[in-house]
Amino acid sequence: QTAVIPVMIAGQDVIGQAQTGTGKTAAFALPILQNLDEAHRHVQGLVLAPTRELALQVAQAITDFGRGRSVRVLAVYGGAPYRPQISALNRGVDIVVGTPGRLIDLMNKDILDISQVRTVVLDEADEMLSMGFIEDIEAILSQTPEQRQTALFSATMPAEIRRLAEQYLHEPQTITIRSEKVTLETIEQRLYL
Repeated sequence: QTAVIPVMIAGQDVIGQAQTGTGKTAAFALPILQNLDEAHRHVQGLVLAPTRELALQVAQAITDFGRGRSVRVLAVYGGAPYRPQISALNRGVDIVVGTPGRLIDLMNKDILDISQVRTVVLDEADEMLSMGFIEDIEAILSQTPEQRQTALFSATMPAEIRRLAEQYLHEPQTITIRSEKVTLETIEQRLYL
Protein backbone atom coordinates (compact mmCIF):
# COMPACT_ATOMS: atom_id res chain seq x y z
CA GLN A 1 0.00 0.00 0.00
CA THR A 2 2.84 2.38 0.88
CA ALA A 3 4.41 1.76 -2.53
CA VAL A 4 1.30 1.59 -4.72
CA ILE A 5 -1.09 4.22 -3.34
CA PRO A 6 0.99 7.36 -4.13
CA VAL A 7 1.76 6.10 -7.66
CA MET A 8 -1.91 5.37 -8.38
CA ILE A 9 -3.17 8.62 -6.88
CA ALA A 10 -0.73 10.39 -9.23
CA GLY A 11 -2.48 8.61 -12.12
CA GLN A 12 0.41 6.39 -13.20
CA ASP A 13 0.06 2.83 -14.46
CA VAL A 14 1.26 0.12 -12.09
CA ILE A 15 2.50 -3.45 -12.30
CA GLY A 16 2.30 -4.93 -8.82
CA GLN A 17 3.83 -8.31 -8.14
CA ALA A 18 2.61 -9.50 -4.79
CA GLN A 19 1.19 -12.61 -3.16
CA THR A 20 -2.38 -12.84 -1.90
CA GLY A 21 -2.71 -11.32 1.57
CA THR A 22 -0.36 -8.36 1.02
CA GLY A 23 -3.12 -5.73 1.07
CA LYS A 24 -3.53 -5.29 -2.70
CA THR A 25 -7.23 -4.47 -2.51
CA ALA A 26 -6.72 -1.34 -0.40
CA ALA A 27 -3.67 -0.44 -2.52
CA PHE A 28 -5.84 -0.01 -5.63
CA ALA A 29 -9.26 0.69 -4.06
CA LEU A 30 -8.23 3.74 -2.03
CA PRO A 31 -6.71 5.60 -5.03
CA ILE A 32 -9.77 4.78 -7.18
CA LEU A 33 -12.01 6.19 -4.44
CA GLN A 34 -9.73 9.23 -3.96
CA ASN A 35 -9.81 10.06 -7.68
CA LEU A 36 -13.54 9.42 -8.15
CA ASP A 37 -15.41 12.36 -9.67
CA GLU A 38 -18.83 12.34 -8.03
CA ALA A 39 -20.22 14.68 -10.70
CA HIS A 40 -19.85 11.99 -13.37
CA ARG A 41 -22.66 9.49 -13.84
CA HIS A 42 -20.79 6.73 -15.65
CA VAL A 43 -18.59 3.78 -14.65
CA GLN A 44 -15.23 5.25 -13.58
CA GLY A 45 -13.51 2.23 -12.05
CA LEU A 46 -13.37 -1.30 -13.46
CA VAL A 47 -11.79 -4.20 -11.58
CA LEU A 48 -11.38 -7.59 -13.28
CA ALA A 49 -11.16 -10.59 -10.99
CA PRO A 50 -10.75 -14.29 -11.86
CA THR A 51 -13.52 -15.67 -9.63
CA ARG A 52 -16.95 -14.78 -8.31
CA GLU A 53 -15.61 -15.07 -4.74
CA LEU A 54 -12.83 -12.57 -5.35
CA ALA A 55 -15.18 -10.20 -7.21
CA LEU A 56 -17.59 -10.22 -4.24
CA GLN A 57 -14.75 -9.79 -1.73
CA VAL A 58 -13.21 -6.86 -3.62
CA ALA A 59 -16.59 -5.16 -4.18
CA GLN A 60 -17.37 -5.45 -0.47
CA ALA A 61 -13.96 -4.05 0.49
CA ILE A 62 -14.37 -1.07 -1.87
CA THR A 63 -17.86 -0.46 -0.44
CA ASP A 64 -16.43 -0.54 3.10
CA PHE A 65 -13.54 1.80 2.20
CA GLY A 66 -15.98 4.16 0.49
CA ARG A 67 -18.38 4.33 3.41
CA GLY A 68 -19.25 7.91 4.13
CA ARG A 69 -19.20 8.77 0.43
CA SER A 70 -22.04 7.95 -1.90
CA VAL A 71 -20.03 5.40 -3.90
CA ARG A 72 -22.00 2.86 -5.91
CA VAL A 73 -20.10 -0.42 -6.29
CA LEU A 74 -21.42 -3.45 -8.16
CA ALA A 75 -20.06 -7.00 -8.41
CA VAL A 76 -20.96 -8.79 -11.66
CA TYR A 77 -20.22 -12.47 -12.18
CA GLY A 78 -21.54 -15.54 -13.92
CA GLY A 79 -23.82 -18.06 -12.26
CA ALA A 80 -26.05 -15.28 -10.92
CA PRO A 81 -29.25 -13.87 -12.44
CA TYR A 82 -28.76 -11.03 -14.91
CA ARG A 83 -31.73 -8.93 -13.82
CA PRO A 84 -30.37 -7.52 -10.51
CA GLN A 85 -27.02 -6.71 -12.14
CA ILE A 86 -28.72 -5.07 -15.14
CA SER A 87 -31.08 -2.98 -13.00
CA ALA A 88 -28.16 -1.77 -10.84
CA LEU A 89 -26.21 -0.77 -13.97
CA ASN A 90 -29.26 1.05 -15.33
CA ARG A 91 -29.56 3.01 -12.07
CA GLY A 92 -25.89 3.99 -12.31
CA VAL A 93 -22.67 2.57 -10.85
CA ASP A 94 -19.31 4.21 -10.11
CA ILE A 95 -17.14 1.09 -9.79
CA VAL A 96 -17.77 -2.33 -11.35
CA VAL A 97 -15.93 -5.39 -10.09
CA GLY A 98 -16.45 -8.44 -12.26
CA THR A 99 -15.34 -11.66 -13.82
CA PRO A 100 -14.32 -11.33 -17.48
CA GLY A 101 -17.05 -13.60 -18.88
CA ARG A 102 -19.96 -11.72 -17.30
CA LEU A 103 -18.39 -8.34 -18.11
CA ILE A 104 -18.19 -9.34 -21.81
CA ASP A 105 -21.83 -10.57 -21.73
CA LEU A 106 -23.06 -7.26 -20.29
CA MET A 107 -20.97 -5.28 -22.78
CA ASN A 108 -22.30 -7.32 -25.71
CA LYS A 109 -25.85 -6.67 -24.51
CA ASP A 110 -25.07 -2.89 -24.52
CA ILE A 111 -25.86 -2.73 -20.80
CA LEU A 112 -22.33 -2.06 -19.51
CA ASP A 113 -20.61 0.98 -21.00
CA ILE A 114 -16.93 1.21 -20.09
CA SER A 115 -16.03 3.82 -22.70
CA GLN A 116 -15.41 6.47 -20.01
CA VAL A 117 -13.64 4.33 -17.41
CA ARG A 118 -10.76 6.16 -15.78
CA THR A 119 -9.04 3.27 -13.97
CA VAL A 120 -8.87 -0.43 -14.85
CA VAL A 121 -7.43 -2.97 -12.41
CA LEU A 122 -6.49 -6.52 -13.39
CA ASP A 123 -6.46 -8.34 -10.07
CA GLU A 124 -4.69 -11.73 -9.91
CA ALA A 125 -3.85 -11.50 -13.62
CA ASP A 126 -1.94 -14.79 -13.60
CA GLU A 127 -5.04 -16.59 -12.28
CA MET A 128 -7.15 -15.07 -15.06
CA LEU A 129 -4.54 -16.23 -17.57
CA SER A 130 -4.56 -19.79 -16.23
CA MET A 131 -8.37 -19.83 -16.39
CA GLY A 132 -8.28 -18.92 -20.09
CA PHE A 133 -9.55 -15.33 -19.78
CA ILE A 134 -6.75 -13.62 -21.72
CA GLU A 135 -8.84 -12.98 -24.87
CA ASP A 136 -11.74 -11.66 -22.78
CA ILE A 137 -9.37 -9.32 -20.94
CA GLU A 138 -8.05 -7.97 -24.24
CA ALA A 139 -11.60 -7.53 -25.57
CA ILE A 140 -12.54 -5.60 -22.41
CA LEU A 141 -9.42 -3.39 -22.49
CA SER A 142 -10.07 -2.58 -26.16
CA GLN A 143 -13.41 -0.97 -25.14
CA THR A 144 -11.82 1.35 -22.56
CA PRO A 145 -10.37 4.80 -23.32
CA GLU A 146 -6.74 5.19 -24.45
CA GLN A 147 -6.16 7.66 -21.62
CA ARG A 148 -7.18 5.37 -18.79
CA GLN A 149 -5.02 4.38 -15.84
CA THR A 150 -4.25 0.64 -15.69
CA ALA A 151 -3.00 -1.39 -12.73
CA LEU A 152 -2.04 -5.03 -13.10
CA PHE A 153 -1.51 -7.21 -10.02
CA SER A 154 -0.11 -10.72 -10.28
CA ALA A 155 1.71 -13.13 -7.99
CA THR A 156 3.78 -14.37 -10.95
CA MET A 157 4.76 -12.77 -14.26
CA PRO A 158 4.47 -15.35 -17.05
CA ALA A 159 5.35 -14.23 -20.59
CA GLU A 160 1.69 -13.73 -21.56
CA ILE A 161 1.11 -11.36 -18.63
CA ARG A 162 4.28 -9.40 -19.51
CA ARG A 163 3.06 -9.14 -23.12
CA LEU A 164 -0.33 -7.89 -21.89
CA ALA A 165 1.39 -5.29 -19.69
CA GLU A 166 3.62 -4.10 -22.56
CA GLN A 167 0.64 -3.76 -24.88
CA TYR A 168 -1.89 -2.11 -22.56
CA LEU A 169 0.06 -0.27 -19.86
CA HIS A 170 1.74 3.09 -20.43
CA GLU A 171 5.16 3.52 -18.78
CA PRO A 172 4.09 1.51 -15.72
CA GLN A 173 5.82 1.69 -12.36
CA THR A 174 6.78 -1.85 -11.33
CA ILE A 175 6.39 -2.59 -7.64
CA THR A 176 7.43 -5.98 -6.29
CA ILE A 177 6.51 -6.95 -2.76
CA ARG A 178 8.48 -9.90 -1.47
CA SER A 179 6.44 -11.98 0.92
CA GLU A 180 8.01 -11.87 4.38
CA LYS A 181 6.46 -15.18 5.38
CA VAL A 182 5.30 -17.93 3.09
CA THR A 183 3.11 -19.49 5.79
CA LEU A 184 -0.15 -17.81 6.69
CA GLU A 185 -0.82 -17.49 10.39
CA THR A 186 -4.24 -19.10 10.01
CA ILE A 187 -2.76 -22.40 8.83
CA GLU A 188 -1.76 -24.96 11.40
CA GLN A 189 0.94 -27.33 10.23
CA ARG A 190 1.73 -30.77 11.61
CA LEU A 191 4.20 -33.42 10.61
CA TYR A 192 3.52 -37.09 11.24
CA LEU A 193 6.45 -39.49 10.83
